[in-house]
Amino acid sequence: MNNRTLTYKKSGVDINAADKFVKFISLVSSKKKGKKKFSNIGGFGSISDIPKRIKQPKIVVCTDGVGTKIEIANLLNKFDTIGVDLVAMSVNDLIVQGAKPLLFLDYISIDRINLKKLKSIIKGIINGCKQAGCDLVGGETAEMPDTYGKGKFDLAGFAVGLVEEKKILKKKKIKNNDLILAIPSNGLHSNGYSLLRYIIKKKKINIKRNRFLKNELLKTTKIYVKEILKLIDKDLINGCANITGGGLADNIKRVIPDKKTATINLEKIRTHKIFKWIKKNNISNYEMYKTFNCGVGFCLIIDPKNLTKVKSFFQNKYKPYVIGKIFKGNKKVKLNGSVNWI
Repeated sequence: MNNRTLTYKKSGVDINAADKFVKFISLVSSKKKGKKKFSNIGGFGSISDIPKRIKQPKIVVCTDGVGTKIEIANLLNKFDTIGVDLVAMSVNDLIVQGAKPLLFLDYISIDRINLKKLKSIIKGIINGCKQAGCDLVGGETAEMPDTYGKGKFDLAGFAVGLVEEKKILKKKKIKNNDLILAIPSNGLHSNGYSLLRYIIKKKKINIKRNRFLKNELLKTTKIYVKEILKLIDKDLINGCANITGGGLADNIKRVIPDKKTATINLEKIRTHKIFKWIKKNNISNYEMYKTFNCGVGFCLIIDPKNLTKVKSFFQNKYKPYVIGKIFKGNKKVKLNGSVNWI
């Protein structure tokens, strides 16, 4: 062949490497699943059954990414955790409507195929799907030279869930005097990393040499699916909110009905060391509350009589506790006091 002949590979796209990656995904995603009616990986689309046990099923779909947490993964050259984050960001939204996650698809765009990196990411995604009780049924890997700088990539996730119509968590279920519970986060989860990276850059911190930050920054987002679905099945919650971008107030506001106010006592929040560290870097309370979860990864709204039962569904590390109450009012969320950052 003439060496001057132009090829797709010379332009930066290696289809053979991409094919090897698809074969790897097909192998690892099919392990320990027994007989499968449909083989989806590598096809043009994914086919799945609708579970027969769900009466009057409604489809719930979500999509999200992991933001600039990816830059931390690149910096630390550690890619086996952000796949869990990717799944968590979508499935934790699905359960707010009461839906059970069934299917997950990923989209990975990268400058050049790096099999070692991509395999680590996929293993994390499969781990996340296992925690959420859903299947990785397909996805897309796009090799995009020039669009991304050397070693750069991005992730997006897409989750599909089902919920019985009578099990949908609607705003009208939330009543006066309902309790607001905080379920602890596992740390930063996947929000606020642009501000965090700005602090690190401004203070010229080498996170590779900072054991505390190195351990904290790639902690995976807690997946709350199994616990929340059990509560929904037992009809023990009236509403819930996934605390992601926008923090506590903005996310709870999205589920509060008109003429109701969620009053939250910030002094009751049990925060984490990482948030105390961030706060010391000249960050206002307002900025903390609207940017980070501050230690609250998920919120439940329940009838007070169900408090003991609800707590029994969680391990000690993630045991929910009361931070507020629902009252009659026109302001959707009212924050009182301040988180104890000391």
